[in-house]
Amino acid sequence: MKMKSLIMVVFAGLIAFSFTTNLRDGGKPWPVPDAAKNKKNPVAKSAESVEAGKALWSKHCKACHGAKGLGDGSKAAQLETEPGNFTKAEFQAQTDGAIFYKTSEGRDDMPSFKKKIADAEDIWNLVNYIRTLKK
Repeated sequence: MKMKSLIMVVFAGLIAFSFTTNLRDGGKPWPVPDAAKNKKNPVAKSAESVEAGKALWSKHCKACHGAKGLGDGSKAAQLETEPGNFTKAEFQAQTDGAIFYKTSEGRDDMPSFKKKIADAEDIWNLVNYIRTLKK
């Protein structure tokens, strides 16, 4: 009987661990409407655009996403969802429009930035900077 109870406790623990891990690993899909996904970046990637995006990153993104986009910012451990590693190929494979949409709209721990960064051109500059965060 003790063995059966032990197995049940271990099984319940594994399920709980799996559930909490999925919350932290960003396992929940983040759908982006096709119109947003297919939106082209109207801001050419230039040194000026990337610098402007980097300044916005430092002000609004670095605390959660980290200085290099690894998801290791000073506030990352306090979040219920994983901030993500922006250097990974899976992240970088997203369209500029998808990154713009997610930044603008937000979800869960990720706040909406459409009011904090009201000028759409600035969010596009941020997208251009995010594109530099590659391995």
